[in-house]
Amino acid sequence: MKVTTIETAYPLSPMQQGMLFHSLHAQQSGVDIEQVICSIRDRLNISAFIQAWQRVVERHPVLRTSFDWKSDRQPLQCVHLQPAIEIEREDWRSLSAMEQEQQLQVYLQRDRALGFQMDRLPLMRLALVQLGDRDYRLIWTFHHAILDGRSLHIVLKEVFTFYDAFCLGEDLEIPQPRPYQDYIQWLQQDWSKTANFWQQRLKGFTAPTPLIANSTLAKTLNTDLEIVDRSFGNRELRLSEQTTAILKSLAQQHQLTLNTLVQGAWAILLSRYSRETDIVFGATRACRHSSVAGAESMVGLLINTLPVRVNVSPEQQLLPWLQELRSQWVTLRDYEHTPLVNIQGWSDVPSGTPLFNSLLVFENYELNSALRAQGSRWQNLEFRLEEQTNYPLTLVSCAASELLLKLTNQSIE
Repeated sequence: MKVTTIETAYPLSPMQQGMLFHSLHAQQSGVDIEQVICSIRDRLNISAFIQAWQRVVERHPVLRTSFDWKSDRQPLQCVHLQPAIEIEREDWRSLSAMEQEQQLQVYLQRDRALGFQMDRLPLMRLALVQLGDRDYRLIWTFHHAILDGRSLHIVLKEVFTFYDAFCLGEDLEIPQPRPYQDYIQWLQQDWSKTANFWQQRLKGFTAPTPLIANSTLAKTLNTDLEIVDRSFGNRELRLSEQTTAILKSLAQQHQLTLNTLVQGAWAILLSRYSRETDIVFGATRACRHSSVAGAESMVGLLINTLPVRVNVSPEQQLLPWLQELRSQWVTLRDYEHTPLVNIQGWSDVPSGTPLFNSLLVFENYELNSALRAQGSRWQNLEFRLEEQTNYPLTLVSCAASELLLKLTNQSIE
């Protein structure tokens, strides 16, 4: 993209401010760099594909956004007018399948480490690698500060919808979603009214739940889970369809959700390893049902991270304990937009010390499954998402037909 005229500028969300801070203080760490890898097993009309991405970037201001933290009293996100999209091209058809896979992993690691200059466009990159006559890999890299997981589904669906139309020489008119700026304007409110809730919720909690020694963690994970990527400690496990179905049935029978079961298991795991009963971990909220109308179809970063406090005691009965955990999660809806930095200040944890060292991310669907479920047109496409947070330990869970559990530890070598 080429930098053009700034169309508008507006403040950052608290979540964006946190990500900008980490980006400026931990450059080339790979933190908050998201990578979508799409396998395209079909002939590809390159010009139509570029045209489709251009149209989608023009439709969504957040994809034309950079950050300015130098020229005003508060950081701003600046939307630019109609930048031209660029796609890096690579041809690896002369390589063997093994060499292609090795080259892809090297490319992804180098691309992640490259990071972004947050005050310049683009905050996303596109690369298209040709592996065969009907075999491509699209690598879409972007900074998490501009997009959350729900937005990926919207953007990718639009790209391939426009692409199909352009290949036929046609054009489409898709309803324009509400702009992200409207959500930012809604966020500019006084959050001090939520102080009492968070003070009561975190009263008496004075230090983050400790994590086990890295060597012990690595040994445990190597034994129990399949190693996916050693570069920053990924471990991945999929429960069978049968086990997942049993868990879903159990949850439904007792007015719970799969998210409740995963949260409960995570709290027990942290308690066992830390040998503490008062557990706090971070969890992400989608924050799309409790803000402005139209937020469900909005493209931007709407998620927020909040502390979840759980008392783990062997005397408690499991189902009532899980139901209380579910009730706590539902109650958070009225307070889910509260900036984490404010919550930190209202807690009894000393300033400069994090509230929690682990993060739980639960998605009601897996990106690949959700997109491929749209019909036969999507069966020659496959998607996977690689991401890295700034927390020492992150568990990502996706509620597909096979429950996915993906654990990332920043310290495993």
